[in-house]
Amino acid sequence: MNLENALIEATMSRLLLLALACVASSALRAEIWECVDASGAKRFTNIKAEAKGCKPLNVGPVNTVPAPARPQPKAAPSPANFPKVDAQTQRQRDLERRKILEQELANEEKLLAEAKRNLAEGEAVRLGSERNYQRYLDRVEGLRKQVKLHEDNLANLRKELANVK
Repeated sequence: MNLENALIEATMSRLLLLALACVASSALRAEIWECVDASGAKRFTNIKAEAKGCKPLNVGPVNTVPAPARPQPKAAPSPANFPKVDAQTQRQRDLERRKILEQELANEEKLLAEAKRNLAEGEAVRLGSERNYQRYLDRVEGLRKQVKLHEDNLANLRKELANVK
């Protein structure tokens, strides 16, 4: 008898939990009404007492699927009166741009070499004011960030140079 009682109690507990889950899930779904007043303004409510004369909205589950990607609009052609540059002028501008980028690249390579030298010197020496090892680590980390910054700048300049016609 004890085994039967235990089985009955377990079954009843499961049924009770199932019933509570059903009630809880139905309570999560709220009814929403759309109300239009005399001036034509829309108002939405989920309070049944305020929804007299309003039409109920069928609000389904939230859509979790992302919307399909929209194709990007094609660039519109230039207007007929849009100022244009002749090919020779554009070539000259491209050459000037390339020259400027190459100068920036050379300067950035010098700055990178200097930053690497500073890092090597900074890692080798622990200053007297750095009794706390964390101060040394912070100083060296700053030097590493400088090297990384110059390396990133070089990569971006090279990328830009590759795009120049």
